[in-house]
Amino acid sequence: MASMPQFKLEAEGVAILWPEGRICLYPYRYLRLQCGCAACVEEMTGRRVLVAASVPEDIVAADFLIVGRYAVQFLWSDGHSTGIYPFDNLLKLAEKDVAVKCGA
Repeated sequence: MASMPQFKLEAEGVAILWPEGRICLYPYRYLRLQCGCAACVEEMTGRRVLVAASVPEDIVAADFLIVGRYAVQFLWSDGHSTGIYPFDNLLKLAEKDVAVKCGA
């Protein structure tokens, strides 16, 4: 990825401005449920162990930090902060999932 996406925490979710100019909005709870860390996904089998009902409906990302030049890490209002979200995975979610709203 030539240049870095830009992130902004909005009222409804995380807005990402991708280098090609497209803006995508990822709802907070949806994004939290996508976490792939070892506490949310069993390492050996890839089985999701995060119970969706345990994630509050009103969860928000309180803050975030960029990990290298390839991912972002969120500090969630439920105290979870160990997952990283690779930019490539976020882009794939925008392309395949109608929960992510994209526009120019």
